[in-house]
Amino acid sequence: MKKYDLIIIGGGAGAFAAAIKANELGLATAMSNYDLPAGGTCVNVGCVPSKVLVHAAHVVHMVRAHGVPGIHTTVEKIDFEKIIQDELATVQTFRDEKYEKVLARLPNVTYKEGGAVFSAQKEITVDGEVLSADNFIIATGSKATVPPIDGIHEVGYLTHIEALALKKLPKEMVCIGGGPVALELAQVYARFGTKVTILQRGTRIFPHGESELIDRLVSVLEKEGITIKTNVLVQRARIENGRKVLTYSTEGHIEEITTDEILLAAGKTPNTKDLRLDISGVTVNERGAVVVSNTFQTTVPFIYAVGDVTSLPKRLETTAGHEGTLAIENIVQGKHNSIDYRTVPYAIFTDPGYASVGVTEDEQMKEAGVCACRTVPFTQIPKAGIIRRTEGLIKMGVDPKTGVIVGVHILAPDAADLIAAAVPLIKNKNTIDDVLAMEPVFPTLSEAIKYAALSFTKDISQLSCCI
Repeated sequence: MKKYDLIIIGGGAGAFAAAIKANELGLATAMSNYDLPAGGTCVNVGCVPSKVLVHAAHVVHMVRAHGVPGIHTTVEKIDFEKIIQDELATVQTFRDEKYEKVLARLPNVTYKEGGAVFSAQKEITVDGEVLSADNFIIATGSKATVPPIDGIHEVGYLTHIEALALKKLPKEMVCIGGGPVALELAQVYARFGTKVTILQRGTRIFPHGESELIDRLVSVLEKEGITIKTNVLVQRARIENGRKVLTYSTEGHIEEITTDEILLAAGKTPNTKDLRLDISGVTVNERGAVVVSNTFQTTVPFIYAVGDVTSLPKRLETTAGHEGTLAIENIVQGKHNSIDYRTVPYAIFTDPGYASVGVTEDEQMKEAGVCACRTVPFTQIPKAGIIRRTEGLIKMGVDPKTGVIVGVHILAPDAADLIAAAVPLIKNKNTIDDVLAMEPVFPTLSEAIKYAALSFTKDISQLSCCI
């Protein structure tokens, strides 16, 4: 049996960040990868490949709908198989450069492929080899949830993993779910030419978002030809005449839809089932997520957990990475690092994209009973008019007593990039006066943040361009 200072179970963003920090601090560390190749979900079957397809679909859409008078363009051909080949090649490049080569430069880290299981409270077994350590970090991530739909396993389905590696473009696709994965892939496939229908169980698409902006996003997606149905409960799946048929109830009616592919994007399930956490003594909640404190410590003092496998709020891959780094400092240096998740942004990479940091109007109303909120349409943002992208909105919420900005929500092209300018405003508790004292570059979409602040005191439709 080999003894280590630290064992990390997992191979994604949180695991790698922890390994890098542990290596810096000189800990003899073993990292047992779980399920996916080095890099985990993000680089292999998540952020990287999906954004390659998002960009490709955006190029197709801009050729068809750039809106510039005097320029006439058409898409001559979409070679879907070649697009997928390029996506997978990009994934391989990122995995080689940012994970496998990084591992090779970590002399204190021993990397092992294979699913680990706890065989004692301070021991794991990896492919028959027993490893022990004084401390552990669980960073096994999550996988797509398979809803309890009668016949779904027999009929067959896609998760994000298979949807990112299809060889043939389907004529029709049904996406079950209304979160970021469903919305992004629905738009990607629709822009490539697939007829896409989204079936969402809840009353709203992406219910955690700022409702006014999400409603506008739904309108944009529907204009692109995507059918979106809410209040849907999918009950059964079957094969009929070689095609897949879903039976679902909606508003008291039973309906059916026939399709070529079914994409399951109805949430994620933490990867804890096969870890034998009962042996370790670590507690999980009703979702199977590892219960942790705000310092990432489980119910067992020497076992920590980070990323999607935990009960903590889910934000970004970079959040999992930050948690991994902070957890190592907590273990080794006795710190009590934590993260204020309200200052962490999140995004949906549709086009226009949606990005948010801080609290929404609904959240502010629940907590304070009052909301000082303003929404500015991108028809008022000069750069949006210049590039003919005025469908967007920006919404800002402030504390009515102090003027401190508590939430910024953006629907716009490249919203995930724009939200970066709002993050320090939330983190540093800046006021609208602080924003009004700034001079953003003209013309840029990022001016929208100042326009939002101005809207609390002025009629921005009466202002000149250079504010």
